[in-house]
Amino acid sequence: MAWTYILRCRDGSFYTGSTNGDLDARVWQHNHDEHWAARFTIKRRPLVLVYAEQFETIDAAFFREKQIQGWSRAKKQALIDGRSAELPALSGASGVDDASTGSATQ
Repeated sequence: MAWTYILRCRDGSFYTGSTNGDLDARVWQHNHDEHWAARFTIKRRPLVLVYAEQFETIDAAFFREKQIQGWSRAKKQALIDGRSAELPALSGASGVDDASTGSATQ
């Protein structure tokens, strides 16, 4: 199984990623492993898993990761909080979110 996940960093920023392996092991890597952790997360430890979605394929998980990375912080927070009904209203006026597609959002 594959996963898309969101981590909350020590500084309050979010990191969105995906993995085709063990989700708990991947979170551990972000928190402890210098070699396999993302550069962004190494400097913002400790990290807490705040959201995860499971997918059949890594391609589907990666697609969802990129989608979420393009969202505003408010939209990510609504997803984390389970307020899915609010997600459309939190999109930009054109239906496309205003945030960059980076993997971290402050």
